[in-house]
Amino acid sequence: MESPAPPLLPDEVRELLAARIHDVPDYPKPGVTFKDITPLLADPEAFSALTDVLAALVARHGATKVVGLEARGFILAAPAAVRAGVGFVPVRKAGKLPGATLSQTYDLEYGSAEIEIHAEDLGAGDRVLVIDDVLATGGTADASVQLIRRAGAEVAGVAMLLELSFLDGRSRVERALEGAPLDALVTV
Repeated sequence: MESPAPPLLPDEVRELLAARIHDVPDYPKPGVTFKDITPLLADPEAFSALTDVLAALVARHGATKVVGLEARGFILAAPAAVRAGVGFVPVRKAGKLPGATLSQTYDLEYGSAEIEIHAEDLGAGDRVLVIDDVLATGGTADASVQLIRRAGAEVAGVAMLLELSFLDGRSRVERALEGAPLDALVTV
């Protein structure tokens, strides 16, 4: 009989991370409460703890590469990849990468957006963990999963610092993951 996986993170680490995410009311527009992660990034204890947890997820899910989603996902994913000893691949907004790229378009509430990766950065044999800061409606994470598969790589999972559960992005991303794990470290 297989023993259960250890908990994703201890309660004290979850509390440390949550305490460093600040609410900014009426930003970027009235009625919206922005979740600001910059206090967490400015706190070396919290940022290091976050990096440790994300690097442990890379190992737990057997990832060989980490994808970070523009822009705050870069800040979280790159140090986790370095700590885990795997490669980092940025997923950028369309038109920001030189050379040959693969792109994926996805729908927004009003309109659409497009993300890209370098065509040669992922391929067969790669297991990829997607890391980003916030799971809201799930559009960017869903598109990144599709993009990774189109590149010929396997999706090891998605990890988010913060999940806004009231927006139900989880259901969209879980459908795209087809059984791969979706880990949210803090849920509001």
